[in-house]
Amino acid sequence: MPISSVRVGVIGAGSWGTALAAASARHNPTCLWARQADTAASLRQAQENLRYLPGIALPASLRYTSELTEVIDFVLQPGGEAVLILGVPVAGLQEACEALARHLPADAGPVSLVWTCKGLEAGTGRLPHQIAGPILQALPNLESGVLSGPSFAKEVAQGLPVALTVASASARVRSAITCAFHQGNIRVYGSTDLVGVEVGGAVKNIIALATGICDGLGLGENARAALVTRGLAEMTRLGVALGAQAETFSGLTGLGDLILTTTGDLSRNRQVGLAIGRGQTLEQVLAGMSQVAEGVRCAQAVRVLARQLSIDMPITEAVCAILFEGVSPLTVVHRLLTRDPRTEG
Repeated sequence: MPISSVRVGVIGAGSWGTALAAASARHNPTCLWARQADTAASLRQAQENLRYLPGIALPASLRYTSELTEVIDFVLQPGGEAVLILGVPVAGLQEACEALARHLPADAGPVSLVWTCKGLEAGTGRLPHQIAGPILQALPNLESGVLSGPSFAKEVAQGLPVALTVASASARVRSAITCAFHQGNIRVYGSTDLVGVEVGGAVKNIIALATGICDGLGLGENARAALVTRGLAEMTRLGVALGAQAETFSGLTGLGDLILTTTGDLSRNRQVGLAIGRGQTLEQVLAGMSQVAEGVRCAQAVRVLARQLSIDMPITEAVCAILFEGVSPLTVVHRLLTRDPRTEG
């Protein structure tokens, strides 16, 4: 049965969490949780996110809190399906899920939850669903999935057109998220390929670093096109080895997100690559950033996983050599160009 109304709680007041809360609040009762009380107070007073989305007015109907129990109570009120969005990075996903497990009432009605983070967990190589699943299985009335796709937070907050994918084994989750966001200038597509959507979201950030370096070096648009195309091949090989559907990588969360992140100047990962290609060190670049570039954290984890699975990922290897081993970008380019010839695939 399609779900006709929702109440939405967004956990995480960074750029993406705020953007999704703003998009939801245009059509649904919505509450945004910020970790710090002063952040919630600033959002409430300014009606904009001064740190992450300055200059973009947020809907007057959007509510704010720094109390997790208040968000949970808000979505569990009568009048719509309870929806929770975890707008936290991969590094914060376990903590967020554990907090939910502590505070969500055992007798709560059905709750649909999705996370939005993209990447693998540093040290373990776990995908987001592998982090969240063991924790959330203790909540029998909660079903989960991932919301992803080619989307810059700033444009979503501004109300510009965007298409997203919700992936979950649960039809209820897919229906609830579609009800929450498939309105106005947002289209939502459903998928059951959770692994494929998460792998696409992780690997595209690494390829964005590579294309940024390429453009920073001034290697031209031909080189960038080659990197994007071969990056898609790397992404697909890894995903299929992990059990994903190959066709997922030709869709929004594969090719679509890859195109956006490798060519759009709002991409943090592309900007990191550009700066490195122009001569800065990784440490210098990160010191000047206020937001997370997930590809940096993810690159080493993906390389370890690919080696364990004997998956050939030369672009990922090249990015890691530049970021973490002190190899010059031009040396890495030479290595890539002088690899033995092979058939495409």
